[in-house]
Amino acid sequence: MRKNNRFLKIVVYIFLVGYCLLTVAPFLWSILTSFKTTAEIAGGGTFFPETWSLKGYETIFKSQFLQWIRNSIFVALFTTVFNLIFNTMAGYALARIDFKGRQLLFSAMLLLIMIPSQVTMIPLYIVVSKIGLIDSHWSIIFTTMINIGYIFMMRQFFINFPRDVEEAATMDGLTRFGTFFRVVLPNAKAAIATQSVFIFMGVWNEFMKPLLFISSPDKYMLTQGLNAISKTYKNATQWDVIMAGALVSIIPIFILYIVMNKYFIAKNDQTAGIK
Repeated sequence: MRKNNRFLKIVVYIFLVGYCLLTVAPFLWSILTSFKTTAEIAGGGTFFPETWSLKGYETIFKSQFLQWIRNSIFVALFTTVFNLIFNTMAGYALARIDFKGRQLLFSAMLLLIMIPSQVTMIPLYIVVSKIGLIDSHWSIIFTTMINIGYIFMMRQFFINFPRDVEEAATMDGLTRFGTFFRVVLPNAKAAIATQSVFIFMGVWNEFMKPLLFISSPDKYMLTQGLNAISKTYKNATQWDVIMAGALVSIIPIFILYIVMNKYFIAKNDQTAGIK
């Protein structure tokens, strides 16, 4: 019996190591490719660079790359903040406040999730054009500052949140808003951190909306900028430049994850407030 368990563990470990290598290999290839010359990449070459080159990084930093990063950070931060406010408050209202038509509204929201975003692109463009936000970063923020999926997530979180904590806060004299901001939100850090990371990543990697709404090169989002750089070379794709830009662009995501990591690994004890 022990031999069978040991054999099973070995098989599982081999599978996990193989899967890990399969996952890491493309990322490692991207890093190494960013340090290769264009000629070496075109010729195939070896997995590791024969001649280490920083030309890809020099090319992107000679462009408006830093401006595009600033644009993306601005849009992603504002969009994340608005989403955290609206999604969290809407989720709490749907979970705790008993108002007429609540279930109908929630059902309608669930139906809207099933509509592909591509279907709403043209209507969104018309609305944004009517209010004069075309070629503005606020066009992306305005059309992305609420997410039904995360409203649903926060609703499910608040449904499972202990009512005893809120009742105790009410007995202590807190209003509905006081209970929400002083008691409920501090105990929802894990859900809020999860929401913030995925929203930030979604906006950071967004390509279709910036392509639709923004046309000025100095207002490009990072995804637009990288696409524009890749199109400047007509003869061949400059993979060293593209990989260098892609690697630099993921640094803010890593920083955000490191900051929020403690909320992911920490146990979300919702009964901590009950005494």
